[in-house]
Amino acid sequence: MYILAALVLFSSACMLSNPAVAAPSPIEGRWDLTVDKDGKQVPSWLEVNHSGLKTLVGFFVADGGSARPISEVHFKDNKVHFTIPTQWDMGDRPTVLEGTLENDRLSGKIQASDGKTYAFTGVRAPRLIRDREPAWGEPIQLFNGKNTDGWSITAKNPWNVVNGVLVNDKPGSNLISDRKFNDFKLHIEFRYPKGSNSGVYLRGRYEVQISDNFGDPALKDFFGAIYGFIEPSHQMAKAPGEWQVYDITLIGRQVTVTANGRTVICNQVIPGITGGALDSREGEAGPIMLQGDHGVVEFRNIVITPARD
Repeated sequence: MYILAALVLFSSACMLSNPAVAAPSPIEGRWDLTVDKDGKQVPSWLEVNHSGLKTLVGFFVADGGSARPISEVHFKDNKVHFTIPTQWDMGDRPTVLEGTLENDRLSGKIQASDGKTYAFTGVRAPRLIRDREPAWGEPIQLFNGKNTDGWSITAKNPWNVVNGVLVNDKPGSNLISDRKFNDFKLHIEFRYPKGSNSGVYLRGRYEVQISDNFGDPALKDFFGAIYGFIEPSHQMAKAPGEWQVYDITLIGRQVTVTANGRTVICNQVIPGITGGALDSREGEAGPIMLQGDHGVVEFRNIVITPARD
């Protein structure tokens, strides 16, 4: 009986010492943003979460660079604002976002590092977690080994085809597949010179990083990572000049990446779009985009196996 009474007193003391968990703030969650930059619609992304009982923190993705941590998000009376220091920006001013939450939608303005102010709107990002494994269709050769038929180029610098290989011999343009996909398996082979940098964008929104990281640690902005979000378990980059292979499966927003024969990301959730994405419409099908505006890179044997509708 004495033991039971002691247990009851101990349990009551623990309950009193644990403060009540605060209800989630209405601003919490992931938001797909669209920013009007002088008439051009560019993608952005925001995540807000609580930290402890009183503080909101988050991550922000602009149209370039990586996911940027937000040390504190201020939210009161349906007004939200935060400030983050300059990172990949060309200017030297902090980025400031001010917005209003109304009818579960965001709108407001962003003051960029160049001092200019741009309007934005935002909707809640879709969950994109599938209930079951999809049934897979037939493999499709996205690159025919002869020319760039089936692809669009984002700038003037063309890609060439040399001996069955897609060649971007100087930085300048990305290559975007004409076809769009939801869930898929992608096999792609690539090669780059020393110090180069590229990437494969899944649905045109999520970059699997390609970069010369031979001998480096595994980091979330290095070879094999979902850029800025998910670091690979192992660094599998080969030496520059060697052919390398990614096998990637994307189901909803869950991704598996096998790099040069080893699974380095296994069924992980991609939080949101990465810098350089084509758009922020995460609920829609999207293309495969090959990054060519950063460094010299070559691709071959690009095969995609889409899920059946």
